[in-house]
Amino acid sequence: MKHHIALDTDKMLAWSEDGIGWMVFNNPEKLNAMGVAMNAAIPTIMHSFRDDPDVRVVVMAGAGDRAFVSGADISEFEAQRSNPETIKKYDEIGAAAGRAYGELDKPIIAMIQGFCMGGGLLTALRADLRIASDDSQFGVPAARLGLGYGYGGVKTLCDLVGFPAAQEILLTGKRFPAADAARWGLVNRVTTLEDLEPTVHDLAATIAQNAPKTIRAIRRAIQEIPKDPDHRNLDEVNALVQAWFASADYKEGRTAFMEKRRPVFQDA
Repeated sequence: MKHHIALDTDKMLAWSEDGIGWMVFNNPEKLNAMGVAMNAAIPTIMHSFRDDPDVRVVVMAGAGDRAFVSGADISEFEAQRSNPETIKKYDEIGAAAGRAYGELDKPIIAMIQGFCMGGGLLTALRADLRIASDDSQFGVPAARLGLGYGYGGVKTLCDLVGFPAAQEILLTGKRFPAADAARWGLVNRVTTLEDLEPTVHDLAATIAQNAPKTIRAIRRAIQEIPKDPDHRNLDEVNALVQAWFASADYKEGRTAFMEKRRPVFQDA
């Protein structure tokens, strides 16, 4: 049964069903360009998924068949980002959305079709897994538009694809095909357009059946790896692992293995 999340904008859609949370960027007339109202809705969506024990994994997708997210909605810049006061408010809304992604302790899959550009690429990089159709195009056109691109986005891209690929993406501002994105490790997998949604749904369903405590511990460990060794919180990672061994789900996993059946994890 679908559970829809009430939002203050129709430019974002969100619901959960069968253990999967769905967040859709719903601005197809502008290739799902991200406006202020869309960013402002993200904390509500992410916190709802975070607090719903039935949601085990989240899928992000763009509405229509032409774009995941084509970037920021530049048509809003004159009204929303043209002086120090409006720039500050715009950045605060974006920062709150970024924090909300970080506060979700569940895996995110980006289902990418068509354009994935600029802020859309940064949005995709917030996902744990990125699956793209073979017609997808990627890029960061900031240098071509005279826009700033902050340290956080640059570092995230460099951490994922390495300096040579990141420099080519950022310094040229060019669009790159899905094949290049796969070669660089920017996406996990490229499928035909026809196979994209079934592939993502099967992947999400597989993750949703796995042990939530194990998933959280794995994600937390992965998040610590890029940090400076002096700032890694390995105690927290180890605590999550130890909590698993004291859990009912650990017992369920062992029992199911012995009984040769699929385990039913309750996050307990």
